[in-house]
Amino acid sequence: MTVSHSFQQLRDSLKASDKMPLVFLGHGNPMNAIEDNIYSRSWSDLGKSLPRPQAILVVSAHWMTSGSTLVDVSEMPKTIHDFYGFPDELFSQQYPAHGDPKLARDVVALLASHHAQEDDRWGLDHGAWTILKFLFPEADVPVFQLSIDMTKPLDWHLGIGKSLAELRKRGVLILGSGNVVHNLRAMRWGGKAQDFALEFDTLFTNKLSDRDHKALTDRDALGSLLTMAHPTFDHYLPALTIAGASDEKDDLTFMTESIDLGSVSMRSFIFHGA
Repeated sequence: MTVSHSFQQLRDSLKASDKMPLVFLGHGNPMNAIEDNIYSRSWSDLGKSLPRPQAILVVSAHWMTSGSTLVDVSEMPKTIHDFYGFPDELFSQQYPAHGDPKLARDVVALLASHHAQEDDRWGLDHGAWTILKFLFPEADVPVFQLSIDMTKPLDWHLGIGKSLAELRKRGVLILGSGNVVHNLRAMRWGGKAQDFALEFDTLFTNKLSDRDHKALTDRDALGSLLTMAHPTFDHYLPALTIAGASDEKDDLTFMTESIDLGSVSMRSFIFHGA
């Protein structure tokens, strides 16, 4: 595996690949959904470069479950505005994509060893639609979500990814949405990046590049640095699932390598066929 930082190299590789890429995007502030900034522009550029998927499976930090892994099988996932204190323009946003109930039920069967279950009450939370609206602005690709079980150990989520990997050859784009560092308690509006945020972001990048997934799930070894970067693990788990779905033949490209608000890493990455 090689690591590339060139968007042009990524674009060329995506066009040539015979399997769908794996994408993890740092979604950050919900306001990114209605602002023209470096993040929203990068998502638009990425969307223009991606091969068109048959469907999209989203693993979002914002669908947390306890003791179960749920798969949304609804025909028309609703747009969920799971935040407060933001402008009316953000609450008026809709992403009217269809679901894919048949494929979603296939995913339930695929994750039988992880005790997956069907669900038709969720939809698309802001970890999904705020980035999908830039990747696929016409909302013309079926999309559905997979929950993250907060009661399971970190390596469980690597295993979820490994089980999902075969979907890549069925035209399914597996999209993770969270943040490599996410500590809202330590935010600094307009402030410089906190030392712990830079340190964990660098550690994560190096271990991911080395394919040392075990190191990314070793809570004892990561120690207090992990708990500073993630007081809760909801925004970390989607990154692990995407890493788990990758294989040794994939190339790796990083995007938007910055710390926002002092303690939120916007680092994104794509695994793609050589």
